[in-house]
Amino acid sequence: MAQQHLDPTDPTAEAVTGDALAAYLRAQATEFLRALRLHRENGGNGGGAPARTAATAGGGGAEESVDAARLLRRSARRISGSLHTFRALLDPDWSEEMRPELAWLSGTLGLEHAYESRLERLLLALHRLSGATAFPGQVASVEAAATALSPAGGPAAPAPERANLTVGAAKAGALLERQLTLARTRAHSTALQALGSSRFHAVADKVAVLASEVPLTPTAPTTDLRPLAAAAEERLTDAVAGLPLVTAGHPYNAEALVHGLSPDPSPHPQDGPWHQVRLLLRLHRYAQEAQHGGNAPVDVRVLTAGQALNRHRDASEAAAAAAQAARTPRIAPATAYALGVLHADQRHEVEAARFAFQQAWQKQTVSAP
Repeated sequence: MAQQHLDPTDPTAEAVTGDALAAYLRAQATEFLRALRLHRENGGNGGGAPARTAATAGGGGAEESVDAARLLRRSARRISGSLHTFRALLDPDWSEEMRPELAWLSGTLGLEHAYESRLERLLLALHRLSGATAFPGQVASVEAAATALSPAGGPAAPAPERANLTVGAAKAGALLERQLTLARTRAHSTALQALGSSRFHAVADKVAVLASEVPLTPTAPTTDLRPLAAAAEERLTDAVAGLPLVTAGHPYNAEALVHGLSPDPSPHPQDGPWHQVRLLLRLHRYAQEAQHGGNAPVDVRVLTAGQALNRHRDASEAAAAAAQAARTPRIAPATAYALGVLHADQRHEVEAARFAFQQAWQKQTVSAP
């Protein structure tokens, strides 16, 4: 596969040293502080988590607060990822203390948005499924899902009929809305508490220092970044090589769907390696940004592959939420059936995302003549 990147073995290429890393980290820290200020100005409650209702903020202020929280997560991820990739150039004690705190902050701030997006995805899918015919080859998956996800001890799910799906979809949607809205509300409260905690203020103070002073090692200012960035790319390439891309080369993976329809509540066994590739692809992107001062040229192949992996993550988590809802005690058979259909649909979306990633990743980059 041909890919455009700086060759660390090319003696004619201009070196990119630790000074460039320091500039990148300072820029990301400045973005973090700017987002935090915007968040406090619009979020209310002493700079709390994003407000989404009129009770906590006006419509415009709530939207700006949500954007500010997203920018906080964005800069926190980039700082944390750079500390991981280029840790050899940074003070080890400071770096190892800072990375988990940034990961905690980014994860905490992202939960509310994740639950909201998951609910929207599932409700849209229910609407589509209850008003359209099943996908080719999906009927068997739907039947298995409806049976496997029926509540324990309850009656068997009914045969796959559009009327049953329509009736069950309304109740399934209401159940999902109750469960995921409750989860989002709790995530909102957790974010409020986090952003008002001494732990967060300690992180913000360290980021404020980082905006003006980066704790590089004595040799970092003259050390080339490119070998470390190349190592991050190699880790990504190795992880992709471990994926079943031959299987992903087919838009329908029956074996994965059989595993996905199991009532076992543990994470899907095939999803983990794909989630890991998504993380490594993100680290690779951040390493490229650091080398180019945050202005890395757009790699369409990497961008498209990343979008496919985001879809994979979203569909995987949505399928898990549908399966979890189907385990609710004493729900009606039609509701369990609709949730089974929904679960199977999202596992099909997982396979479609893997297929899209395979198509993007194996596409050759054509060099200009």
